[in-house]
Amino acid sequence: MRPLFADTFYWIALLHRRDAWYRRVVALSRTLGTRRFLTTEWVLAEFLGFYSAAGEVTRQCAAAKTREILQDPRIQVLSPSQALFLDGLALYEARLDKQYSLTDCISMHVLRREGLTDVLTNDHHFTQEGFRILFG
Repeated sequence: MRPLFADTFYWIALLHRRDAWYRRVVALSRTLGTRRFLTTEWVLAEFLGFYSAAGEVTRQCAAAKTREILQDPRIQVLSPSQALFLDGLALYEARLDKQYSLTDCISMHVLRREGLTDVLTNDHHFTQEGFRILFG
């Protein structure tokens, strides 16, 4: 079975019990069993950036969650490379009429390269590129 791509949205919702999506994300996560995940260090940087002004305790929880993700054998985390950055930049430049972040463009490139379609996100930018978001 192909891995699911975990977007920033997914990690944010999993960490914060008061997040509007927390219960739905946790409920779906419980159904995934031993399913594998794919994400990138760019996604994790965006996740940490989201919590950067949330105070010491939350920052510590975000850092701990990131370390947990990096150590989980079911989660493949792609490291940054100039080639991947440039591929994301090319999509960013090709979609100037969209509001895609560079991280999203890199993620979309990875999804295409890996032949994946399902994304653990609610970000409708992914549907505009033909991917299936699992939270809508």
